Amino acid sequence: MKSSPKILVIGIGSFAQAMMQILKENGAEVYGYLNRDYGHYAPSLAGPVFLAERYPSPCPLIEKLGIDFVIPMDINWRLAPWADDFLALGVPIFAPTGEGMRIERERAFAQQLCQEAGISFPKSFVANSKAEAEHITREQNLPFVIKNRLCSVSSPVHTILCETPEDTLSWLHRIDFSEGVFLQEFMGRREAGHIAFISNGEIHPILTNQEYKRAFDGNMGIIAGAPLGGIVEADPNDKYGLARDLLMPLLPWFKAVHFNGPIQVTGIFRDDTWHVLEYNVRIGVTCGPIILRMFHNPVALLQRIVQNKSISVDFEPGRQFGCMLTLAGYGYPFIKLDAPRLPVEQTDEFSCDVWWNEVEPDADGMLHMAGHRLADITATGERYHETIDLAYQNIKKIRCLSSYYRTDIGQSMWPPGNE
Repeated sequence: MKSSPKILVIGIGSFAQAMMQILKENGAEVYGYLNRDYGHYAPSLAGPVFLAERYPSPCPLIEKLGIDFVIPMDINWRLAPWADDFLALGVPIFAPTGEGMRIERERAFAQQLCQEAGISFPKSFVANSKAEAEHITREQNLPFVIKNRLCSVSSPVHTILCETPEDTLSWLHRIDFSEGVFLQEFMGRREAGHIAFISNGEIHPILTNQEYKRAFDGNMGIIAGAPLGGIVEADPNDKYGLARDLLMPLLPWFKAVHFNGPIQVTGIFRDDTWHVLEYNVRIGVTCGPIILRMFHNPVALLQRIVQNKSISVDFEPGRQFGCMLTLAGYGYPFIKLDAPRLPVEQTDEFSCDVWWNEVEPDADGMLHMAGHRLADITATGERYHETIDLAYQNIKKIRCLSSYYRTDIGQSMWPPGNE
């Protein structure tokens, strides 16, 4: 590959803007393929973008631009009508492309892998109908987290966390069972995650993270469509043991399916043991915009991973921690609530990264709401509390009527294993 690679980011909003901008600042030539019908403005600030409605397939663009590798925001690209044509091009992608994708896509498959490798996994069941789900819930007498059976942003089911069997039975009346559901035992709130990179048959622990998925302070309200905040700690030595317990036992499988790329595991701590909740084969909307800021040379690192070469991960000095805060707009997370295109104002200069999400400029350049998630504020620093404080200092510099953000990020669920 060339010393200044050409990179195509597939995604929208703050994720695409952040990935493109940080990689560009580190010497890459970046482009965006906007594969959803919103969140287009922010990526356009970082480089040339192409709308899926005008370019139904990115393959001609990849060939014309001479793209060296691709970074996807989610795994839905594999379901696109152009996926096989893309794979035929042989252009590397920062994600597994074959059997390795199943660990995220198929929840029951991940459960089976864990059972075979001796990794703790909550008691879980696939149900193909309401009657079957009700029977399982009554027979087991357990509360379940109701999840999609096949992981996808377009799934008819999104995570519903139930804390009693009665909660579960109540929700089952409102579920679309066209794809079935995955019932996973609710095991409390002592949740945390770890992201590693796999390259050249080796697992490299990278960072431990916490996502704050509930809508409101005190970890109250519903599970939002994407986290309202997050904490990241550089953790190449895996001091909390998530990689040791939940990733390392799968190394033979990773090798067998020629897995290379990122792997994130989310675990729950109960009875002094980490249990797997799910795996993701991407760095995600919470960690992605932070993680690249923490590396000394993110472009070179990603180049070696997509080439499946041996890697050495070097962190930037003074960037041990990261914090992400989301500014949510009117009505979120109840996105069916509607509001005028309210103005979004910046009241002072930012002193950390601010990545825009569902906002658009008017004819005079004034930003307005164009959806329900307005911006993601990401700060990095050497110390935990100072990093969080920096993020909060900057989110206060954005004003939009009826917007809100969680004010308690980092005050619970950290360090990992705590509620």
